Amino acid sequence: MDAMAASQTLIDTRIAPAAGQTLPVIGLGTYQTFDVGTAAAERAELSEVLRALAGQAGAVVDSSPMYGRAEGVVGDLAHELRLHRSLFMATKVWIRGEAAGVAQMEDSLRLLRTERIDLMQVHNLVDWRTHLKTLKQWKADGRVRHIGVTHYHSGAYEELMSVMRTGEFSFVQFNYSMAEREAEARLLPLCAELGMGVIINRPFSQGDLFPRVQGKPLPAWASEFDCSSWAQFFLKWILGHPAVTCVIPGTRRLRHLQDNLAAGRGRLPDSAQRARMLAHLKSL
Repeated sequence: MDAMAASQTLIDTRIAPAAGQTLPVIGLGTYQTFDVGTAAAERAELSEVLRALAGQAGAVVDSSPMYGRAEGVVGDLAHELRLHRSLFMATKVWIRGEAAGVAQMEDSLRLLRTERIDLMQVHNLVDWRTHLKTLKQWKADGRVRHIGVTHYHSGAYEELMSVMRTGEFSFVQFNYSMAEREAEARLLPLCAELGMGVIINRPFSQGDLFPRVQGKPLPAWASEFDCSSWAQFFLKWILGHPAVTCVIPGTRRLRHLQDNLAAGRGRLPDSAQRARMLAHLKSL
């Protein structure tokens, strides 16, 4: 099967009950990978990445004003390829003050070249009460579809869970991987209890997992859950947790996107297999 045909093979989807939103289980992060200039050569493969991702209707593309030029690059390419209706556009607000928050979000709309953002997230809970007031009005006005919160540090999970319990947010985004498992104890169970959409970033622990397996063959038993690469091994382990809605590995390479998407097809590991996967990784 060639790359384009593979991109059109649909991956699994999951519903975020609190949002009433179904999403493909693999999306795309844009931190660093989409922070490029305007030269055609810099954007050519990114264009193919977005085109292939759009074969999974409704797949998440997650960006942020903190990601350099990423929002503008996503917006330009989506406009050129006419992909806005095929993708689930997510970004963030990360600033203090009502007026500053409005200005930042208006800028995101302009850069992403859209009149409505599918998911606006208050990043790291910065001034979340102020932004919530604005976002509720924007949602009523049809300028955003869903509202979420994010955090990247496990030390903030208590505060994050407190905000989640307000019932004001239907999505939450945080890091979770085979190397960063702090979310398992209380955060993921609360997500399941509240029915929130769960978007997982840093699934490869910022790339730190790959050096641990470099030159090592996959265990033969990985075929039991339709796994054929280490990237799929790491992603399928995350997706094996039932509270997770989707995972957003970042990449600028089409072959890496295709590999990541394959993790969203076929069987997933059960709890016993996930424990075996962890034990195997620790043994390497």
